Amino acid sequence: MHSNFSRSYLTELKDLIDRFQHEQFERVLDCLLDAYENGNNIFVMGNGGSGSTASHLACDINKGACFGLDKRFRVICLNDNIPTMLAYANDLSYQDVFVEQLKNFLQPGDVVLGISGSGNSENVIRAVRYASEKGGKTIGLCGFKGGRLAEMVDVPLIAESDDMQKIEDVHMIVVHMLMQALCRVIKNCLYEN
Repeated sequence: MHSNFSRSYLTELKDLIDRFQHEQFERVLDCLLDAYENGNNIFVMGNGGSGSTASHLACDINKGACFGLDKRFRVICLNDNIPTMLAYANDLSYQDVFVEQLKNFLQPGDVVLGISGSGNSENVIRAVRYASEKGGKTIGLCGFKGGRLAEMVDVPLIAESDDMQKIEDVHMIVVHMLMQALCRVIKNCLYEN
């Protein structure tokens, strides 16, 4: 009985992966490479499981993609500073925990990558809207049909499923693909020069 569940889960996940948006992945990769080349910050954020994915992304790029190199990425995960998030949540609202942090740091050309399975997390929406208004480049990792986030970002990448765990599975695959692709491109470029 349990083996039937695992087979079913993985079959559905494989179907979702088979429908992966490769062109959108390439656009996300290009945005991150542009930020690297231009010395821009990359801000990432999410709630719950998406927050964990954002933290993982920051770790994989800051350390994994450029370890041992002089020039490095500058990735900041906005959901990692718990005291700051709690201060804004307590004094303003939870919807402002990311946008208020961006007001301290965002510069034109910086990249803001929001992760929201539903595509409708209000705190992510507010941060992305602010980034767009201030000349930032915006990316959204979403699920379902993309929600409001997919409609407002420069580059949406949607895992089209109504199963949150499978959406998060795909988002984590994207993180690992980005880390390896960035590492390969940057190190190849450095070796070629």
